[in-house]
Amino acid sequence: MQKYLSLVKFAHTIFAMPFALVGYFIAVRGFGEHFNWLDLVLVVLAMVFARNAAMGFNRYVDRNIDAKNDRTAQREIPSGKVSVKAAGWFVVLNVTAFIVTTWFINLLCFYLSFVAMAVVLGYSLTKRFTWLCHFILGIGLSLAPIGAFLAVTGYFHWVPVLLSVAVLLWVTGFDIIYALQDDGFDKEQGLFSIPSYFGRKKALWISRAIHIISGAIIIAIGYWLKLNFIYFIGASLFTLLLIYQHLVVKASDLSKVNLAFFTTNGIASVVYATVTIFSLYYQMSS
Repeated sequence: MQKYLSLVKFAHTIFAMPFALVGYFIAVRGFGEHFNWLDLVLVVLAMVFARNAAMGFNRYVDRNIDAKNDRTAQREIPSGKVSVKAAGWFVVLNVTAFIVTTWFINLLCFYLSFVAMAVVLGYSLTKRFTWLCHFILGIGLSLAPIGAFLAVTGYFHWVPVLLSVAVLLWVTGFDIIYALQDDGFDKEQGLFSIPSYFGRKKALWISRAIHIISGAIIIAIGYWLKLNFIYFIGASLFTLLLIYQHLVVKASDLSKVNLAFFTTNGIASVVYATVTIFSLYYQMSS
């Protein structure tokens, strides 16, 4: 089991899961929907299965590329810790589990599950032909809050859509930072990324601009929903953490990329979700 958790970097679930919970509790507390433990469990399971499928497929299709890259050569498939066949079955099982889980949520989520799978699996192929691949990854993770909202309500609303846009830009921005590590390798292999296409300095400016917009949307959501001061504490901390990662990563010094990528963004998502959910309960109870 441990090797499969490592295969999909299960700890990275911390990026999208908190936003799925925010989407769920916005529906419950902000739109007066009934809280149901079964629905919450199904949302969490759907998130886990979708991410396992996406990450497993990414490792599966990139296995030969990873084997050529010194940074990734020791990943589970290139190193032989997980066989190609086992990885393939792992993806199939998680795709199936995700679709089955959505069936028990509601019909809209079930129908949209096929679209969601196309997006999250399709991302893995995009760096072969476009530097917009970071945005495709962002779209994949941005489905978390709107998917959770749909699981509870069964209808669309601009609030979770706007939150999804913020997530899309947040993920795109930090994925650009992460891709800085492989800009030279990507050029050699004919792969596309914003760092390999535009260079490190321009890539960092693009990431900064994207993160500024993401932080602005997160703060604006509070104003548009007339949320209390507690929400703005979380939104401000989230934005400050976005700024922090751009202070520690330089085009000439990538030693703190992992700090910016995992630690800082992981903390940002958890803090924002925790404070937002607390804000929703405090506001509705006062």
